Amino acid sequence: MTTARTQPDQRELDSVRRIVDAISQAFAAKIVGQRDLRESLLIGLLTGGHILLESVPGLAKTTAAKVLAEAVHGRFQRVQCTPDLLPSDIIGTQIYDSATTSFVTQLGPVHSNVLLLDEINRSSAKTQSAMLEAMEERQTTIGGQVYPIAEPFLVIATQNPVDQEGTYPLSEAQTDRFLIKEIVRYPSPEEEVEVMSRIDAGIYDRGQPTRPVVSLDDVLRLQHLVRHVHMDRALVLYASQLVDVTRHPAQKLPKQIARLIEYGASPRATIAFCKAARARAVLHGRTHVLPEDIAKLAHRVLRHRLILGFEAASANVTPETVIDAVMRVVRVP
Repeated sequence: MTTARTQPDQRELDSVRRIVDAISQAFAAKIVGQRDLRESLLIGLLTGGHILLESVPGLAKTTAAKVLAEAVHGRFQRVQCTPDLLPSDIIGTQIYDSATTSFVTQLGPVHSNVLLLDEINRSSAKTQSAMLEAMEERQTTIGGQVYPIAEPFLVIATQNPVDQEGTYPLSEAQTDRFLIKEIVRYPSPEEEVEVMSRIDAGIYDRGQPTRPVVSLDDVLRLQHLVRHVHMDRALVLYASQLVDVTRHPAQKLPKQIARLIEYGASPRATIAFCKAARARAVLHGRTHVLPEDIAKLAHRVLRHRLILGFEAASANVTPETVIDAVMRVVRVP
């Protein structure tokens, strides 16, 4: 017997808004600008999905992840990925204790609430696979014993698009497991001046952690409410149609765009659309999803799921250009 979804009422929505506003204010206190990054991280937190970030170094990705973890009173861990990083360095291992003449399990940094995998494409394929398995299964197995990962659990993985020497790019099957991919842009000159002002004021000093503004239980309650946000069947179909165009480009896109796509998005893209759209509706104070939620998420949901051919790379055509073409051929409900 299935249980019908109960849509959040106004009282619950007001409570959600207070929690979201508190986290947003804590984020804005240390991160200048980067509104899209803030929204993407909050969407990941509210859906239980994972986020892939791409940017050059120095754009406050680590600071953003740490501030988010501290704001929700969660445990934060950061792993700097390198080619010699082993799976056990992330999930944990067993260490021999000579005092007790037995092996003791030492859990790895994956056992946290917010985990930052910095430059994930520098770790080997074996280590990437171990991490992605932990992300999917929400548990690790060490010495035959299963250790659940605490909830909420958010993985933020970063990629540096500039330096590709000595890297192991994530495979398409691996990137598909990330809910959304966000491109972190350079700050404006005015924002950069504000960053310098905050540095001079000591806001980023080590002795100035972000004060917790909500609890982990609050986050779990938000995740439950987000799952019950109303999304009309027509909007689910709209998301599915966008994904379907990427799978059959020759039938629905102009020839000059269609020939650039080698493979379209998987069903995980439609699932990501629905999850992220519900979370975005909550972030904007609504108990229902609008078409604009799907439109605003299209780049983030599809850019890492489209596989473009050599011709696209040679012509410097970005996934965003192809996604815009996809959006134009599907009627908005």
